[in-house]
Amino acid sequence: MASPARRPKILVVEDEDNIALALDFLMTREGYEHTRIASGGEAMDCIRATHPDLVLLDVMLPEISGYEICQSMRLDPTLSDVKILMMTARGSAIERRKGLALGADGFIAKPFELKELREEVRRLLDTGA
Repeated sequence: MASPARRPKILVVEDEDNIALALDFLMTREGYEHTRIASGGEAMDCIRATHPDLVLLDVMLPEISGYEICQSMRLDPTLSDVKILMMTARGSAIERRKGLALGADGFIAKPFELKELREEVRRLLDTGA
């Protein structure tokens, strides 16, 4: 059984500074251990190195898209337990279906309410506990 003192680790993959600041504020307030990277090109190495509990993954990133990162994560059996919450400004039903089909555990449209994001993060971190 996991120690109750262990804080969930969250990796934020987001290239827009204003959104990253809002996410940093929320993650800090919620007591999560979190790190941010701003480039899709760095994401897989960072995910493998840190093995976070949850990745908050922007769809549109420099170098490699969030969809490609999501797909790569789901093809790597060592990362099967890492939850993925995709975020995009293009919040259409087609985008949502694509993200979920590639293996995302959740999908949230930007701009999002912090309350909505907090509830989705909690839902994903409570799954399988």
